[in-house]
Amino acid sequence: MLYLDGVFGVVALALWVFCLLDVITTDESVCRNLGKTVWLLLVLFLPVIGSIAWLVAGRPQPAPSMPYKGNHGPALPERGLSARPLPSSPEDDEAYLRSLRARAEEQRQIYREQKRRELGEGGTPPS
Repeated sequence: MLYLDGVFGVVALALWVFCLLDVITTDESVCRNLGKTVWLLLVLFLPVIGSIAWLVAGRPQPAPSMPYKGNHGPALPERGLSARPLPSSPEDDEAYLRSLRARAEEQRQIYREQKRRELGEGGTPPS
């Protein structure tokens, strides 16, 4: 019986140290249900109960989109899928390059129009 008490004590101490370090290193904004200071005091002064409460109710849960134990992120909607293969780099995507060229030309037109207005109002080009 004494042996089991010793094992329980070592397990409780390991759990307490783990949870104490976990509370300290966890960011304040991701703590659940209570503030970080309250969780730290709870785990510090009630080692077994506070540690179990931290693991159950306070520890941040991973985001569902993170790959973890077979979770490969959110499913893609069927509408957004296209039949054409995706290019390996932006330089290989003609539609992307066309949109970049059109945007650059639009910015050039805006710049030219601004320069025309400046020349028209001032009469001489700025030097």
